[in-house]
Amino acid sequence: MSMSLQENLINQIKAYNPNLDEAVIVRAYDYAKLMHEGQTRSSGEAYYTHPVEVASILAELKMDTPTIVTAILHDTLEDTEATFEDLEKKFSKEVADLVNGVSKLTRIESQTLEGKQAENFRKLLLAMSEDIRVLLVKLADRLHNMRTIEGIKKPEKRRRIALETLEIYAPLAERVGLHTVKEELEDLAFTQMNPEARESIANRLSFLRKEGTDIVKNIIDEMEALLKKSNINGQVLGREKTRYSIWKKMQRKNVGFEQLSDIMAFRVIVDTMEHCYTALGVIHSKYPSIPGRFKDYISTPKPNGYSSIHTTIMGPEKQRIEIQIRTDEMDNQAELGVAAHWAYKDGKKPSLQDASKYRWLRELLDILEQEQHPEDFWENTKLELFQDQVFVFTPKGELIELPSNATPIDFAYAIHSDIGDKCVGAKINGRIAPLNSKLNNGDQMEVITSKTQTPSPTWERFVVTGKARSHIRKFIRNQQRSEYVTLGKAMLQKIFRQEGYDFTEKAVGAVVKKFKADENDDIYARIGSGMLVAREVFRAIFPSHKTEVAKRPSADMDQAVMVKSSTGRNAPMPIKGLIPGMAMHFARCCHPLPGDRIVGIVTTGKGVTIHTIDCETLETFADTPERWLDVSWGEGPDTPESHVGRVKVTFQNEQGALATMSTVISKNGGNIINLRITSRSVDFWDLSVDVGVKDTKHLKNIIAALRATPLISSVDRARGR
Repeated sequence: MSMSLQENLINQIKAYNPNLDEAVIVRAYDYAKLMHEGQTRSSGEAYYTHPVEVASILAELKMDTPTIVTAILHDTLEDTEATFEDLEKKFSKEVADLVNGVSKLTRIESQTLEGKQAENFRKLLLAMSEDIRVLLVKLADRLHNMRTIEGIKKPEKRRRIALETLEIYAPLAERVGLHTVKEELEDLAFTQMNPEARESIANRLSFLRKEGTDIVKNIIDEMEALLKKSNINGQVLGREKTRYSIWKKMQRKNVGFEQLSDIMAFRVIVDTMEHCYTALGVIHSKYPSIPGRFKDYISTPKPNGYSSIHTTIMGPEKQRIEIQIRTDEMDNQAELGVAAHWAYKDGKKPSLQDASKYRWLRELLDILEQEQHPEDFWENTKLELFQDQVFVFTPKGELIELPSNATPIDFAYAIHSDIGDKCVGAKINGRIAPLNSKLNNGDQMEVITSKTQTPSPTWERFVVTGKARSHIRKFIRNQQRSEYVTLGKAMLQKIFRQEGYDFTEKAVGAVVKKFKADENDDIYARIGSGMLVAREVFRAIFPSHKTEVAKRPSADMDQAVMVKSSTGRNAPMPIKGLIPGMAMHFARCCHPLPGDRIVGIVTTGKGVTIHTIDCETLETFADTPERWLDVSWGEGPDTPESHVGRVKVTFQNEQGALATMSTVISKNGGNIINLRITSRSVDFWDLSVDVGVKDTKHLKNIIAALRATPLISSVDRARGR
């Protein structure tokens, strides 16, 4: 038995590839037999016979040697002690990668899916087969399993496998243009799912076949004679539609089949493209055509390359018949590689931008037609379908479709906005992972939530779905309002104090209507966000009050780091006096240094914040001039010796790059205070580095020295956090 299996396979391959290196097939065969030793299939046969049969199916499709070797080994990684390294050593990296690809598909296959989920699952399988050959091995594997499904004892398991075949694998076979495989998969599954219907259609077909043999023969003879008369060299073929496609049509259109057009399709094969149109003219002038059933895919081929003319006529014998007119080459293309029917069976017309998606199919087709050395062509058959999507499982096994680069936060919002808002952590494939991790195809994602969690503004930087982004923004807007309320109230209280009044909510409540507001908080929020000036509100409450310019003792001036009044251009409002004991710190958005032109902003609860004059954050305070303090760098004893300047550095991820950077900074008199990696890829790292420097000039020197370093690709002073 074993010899004949192996010999059969080798003879099969040699029939189309005379230069086959037999040794590699024998090696794969022996290895699979050894690895699967002791394993049996549910039918009781030795397990290793299954992969060899799968290889034989692929040999029928004239596949290249690595694909056939992969088929023989396709279960070794999943079901035996074999490792990736073993396969790479004994065969090749190419074979090891392909077997690994098939194993990945096997691992996620166990989910039962129906309806919409099946479509997502098909996309997932396509997206995970980085090389189309992985998918072809998987389809051949499924075909052999379906051929031997009777070996499975449990009827419900047989049904489940058959349903999966119909919903997932047959449509996939159609996508990659394997017509014969698709039709056989459908028929085998149909036998399991609905044996009565299949049986009745089969009986009906054989009855019609007996009855209609003459009709079909007459139609073919009459049409061939017609072509001959018009000097067209053509061949007419009648092809019976499959049982399953008839059944589907009966379900879809809710009809029985009485007419020949429902069970037969005729194909007219001619020599040249011109003859297609001549033949069409001849047929239409002889038989009435049925309106609305004519399609010309020769002048405008489908994006997948399919070309043919379709028409339906009232033909000889007064039967409605469907006809496809095409050349031999078009026929090969439709049958062999590119799925003839898929563009219109998917229910939506293909558009031009889809064309690129089908490029790999055309490449596959070339490969299947170039029988001599298909190996060279496989390089270009990487699947580019669905590269812009990832498919992720929930813990219950549902499939969620997300855009590529999606993160656990996107996943959490996709399930429910509440889950997104309360997300505190994520488990990817059972392991805790950062919230900004990128999800991969086939990952299983679990969200960890907490009642007290709220969305973080930093999430907005890495989420990719609109839903996640809009929820995060909405939360931040509401949160900002409460901050503005606190700030505005403090600003109003400050003016009350300055003018010698006690602050009361009641006093503010008296002018709520005047400012067309609903409640006190609205007024505070407007003051805090700069839409209202606090002093205007104060005047509205005490219209007759005269403001005195407060005289402050000059000792208090020291509190703001030797504030001088510089009356240069852009000088903000002069300041009437500084609040005694006011704290001061440098803004972290712009890291002002001595030498920069600066401005102070009064911030509730924080004292004065010093910004550079060109800091973007200042725009938020444009409408609250009373918060601006005019400051400049003092020379007094309080001037800090060292200031922090922040730089953004991008360097090549090579040995010693980080060390070089720190050496350059210290040689130039700088001191690294803090260092944060903001993003890393295989080739480049981005860092945010806080450097202790004397002033702007010092920082500029350090930046110039870093820019001159070969491993560093860019350096800029950082603006923003």
